[in-house]
Amino acid sequence: MRQSEFDALMADESKRIENDITWTEDEDHSPAVEFRAEVRADTAYPLFVRGSYNPEARALTFALIHRAVGRIYALDLGKEHHNPSCEYVGETHKHAWDETARDKHAYVPPDITETLPNVIAIWRQFCNEAKIAHRGRMHPPPARQQELFP
Repeated sequence: MRQSEFDALMADESKRIENDITWTEDEDHSPAVEFRAEVRADTAYPLFVRGSYNPEARALTFALIHRAVGRIYALDLGKEHHNPSCEYVGETHKHAWDETARDKHAYVPPDITETLPNVIAIWRQFCNEAKIAHRGRMHPPPARQQELFP
């Protein structure tokens, strides 16, 4: 993907998620919950958003995925990132597509002011910055049930 294509995609304000978002258990039965939501746009980009939240590790990721390219934009909370240039980026960071580094470089976002466990408020900030209109409702992540017999 060329940088100009990424820039146009991110600037496109017709991107939208039309359905409610419901979290489901991680398929590996880890403490994480996850969701996947289709992203529609007037230009028909092949996009979806994948979310993952692990309350035990206090880690959250929202990732915008292009079906032909992979992850092109993401927000991570709760885990540091090591950039290719050997600098560490804090526990709250974003990844944005770059023709050279792809999604490997991260930066500290000034627009994410909410903190965990405020997942829904963080989602609103992510959507606002990514210019994705969520027309449905994001349900809160479910509370993790303790196993009866460990």
